[in-house]
Amino acid sequence: MPNPTDHESFARAFHEHFTSDPNERIMKGVDRDLGELPDPSLAANERRVTGARTLLASLEPLQAAATDDDIDPRPAHELARLRLESEIHTRELTFNSRLQAAQMPRGGDEIGDGLFLLMANDPRDPTERLRDITARLEKVPAYLDALLSRLDTPVARWVDIEKEKVEAMPGLFDATVGFADAESWEGKADLTRAAEAAAAALPTYLAGLDALETTTSIHIGEPAARELVRLRGIDLSLEELHQLATDFLRETRETLTELRSTLAPKHGLSADIPLAELHKALNEKFAADAGEGTDMEPILDRYRAERSKVMDFIRERDLFPILADQEMKILATPTFLEPSIPAGAMMPPPPFREGTRTSLIYLTIKPDQLDDHTELGIPGMMIHEGIPGHHLQLATAATHDSTIRRHVDASEQAEGWTTMLEDYMLDLGYMGDLTDEARFVGKRDLSRIGARVVIDLFLMTGNKD
Repeated sequence: MPNPTDHESFARAFHEHFTSDPNERIMKGVDRDLGELPDPSLAANERRVTGARTLLASLEPLQAAATDDDIDPRPAHELARLRLESEIHTRELTFNSRLQAAQMPRGGDEIGDGLFLLMANDPRDPTERLRDITARLEKVPAYLDALLSRLDTPVARWVDIEKEKVEAMPGLFDATVGFADAESWEGKADLTRAAEAAAAALPTYLAGLDALETTTSIHIGEPAARELVRLRGIDLSLEELHQLATDFLRETRETLTELRSTLAPKHGLSADIPLAELHKALNEKFAADAGEGTDMEPILDRYRAERSKVMDFIRERDLFPILADQEMKILATPTFLEPSIPAGAMMPPPPFREGTRTSLIYLTIKPDQLDDHTELGIPGMMIHEGIPGHHLQLATAATHDSTIRRHVDASEQAEGWTTMLEDYMLDLGYMGDLTDEARFVGKRDLSRIGARVVIDLFLMTGNKD
């Protein structure tokens, strides 16, 4: 990699570095060499660290020389520094006397994400996409062998998640064959053979995982945890984050208790009904119509209708600028992603793909999980994941002039934006007479965030306090 000596050449080198992985290229919308799979070897991991260190060294004199021009490069430089330092920290992270990469099997994600996105969110001609899908499937057996050779006493919980995802892979492989069939693609026979060979390699990989000794220790230690938080651009200590979570949970419970005093008599319930039971009663009263089948398509249609309703509400009040060329696809969560998406999630628009800025909104909808998708919960989910939430923010961010800025997703800031919006839209009267009910359900759901902070702090540090 040539040593960049000015902002523009640095931005190009930064872009090249963070699109050197084929899955990164798919996620970012860079349409070249998409028929490859990532290299799972520790040697590849080391090469990325070397590249990041080289870029970081070239950034230092650029930061020192930056001045207040019409377009100030300093914010982009600071983001680039954090992003590079974070990559180095993550790829060199060691606990249990081994690299994190040696303890984390990610075949389900590395194989599945790219295949699914090539089918679901790639505007290229189907022939090009199917060629890339076939090439990727052909590489699955060798990829799995290389991944197994990387692993050394992996974390047991991560192995369990990996096995759930990999066991769902044959369904995804079958879907690629169905895609080829639907397009009457002349290369279907080759793709079918590749899919069958890929599926045949999965049991061997799963058996290899089962044969590995595992560990239940997942703590990276306090110094590494503090550094991880710092490199996310958060200037709070672990103690301050813990206090924020504690205060958040206390304030949320006070709000829930106050709402109960209104909702219990309104719905003919005992004034001292436990909060969890009140939540259950509201879920039952405002259950969404799931239809009589098992495909849950009526719930997906209900989300699509809510999307239009939210858009009308925003446009009538001119609340947010909305890109003209944007789209949200609302889909059932692919089976291989269900272990990591218990309710819903959003895959943002590829920031370097021109044209319509398209997000995928995944919804995990099962007969025993319908409490996540009620007439009170669906509006909040749509506001959070769609417009004015993640989709609006990240579709807009994807139009930024700065190459570096488009590479930074800033998920911490994005989650703060979306959770704030759930209250904001209720404050504006979006739910009408059901405002208190929707706020109660939303606050109960958001309580998980406070819990997640303290759980994550423990999982990172091993400190139960």
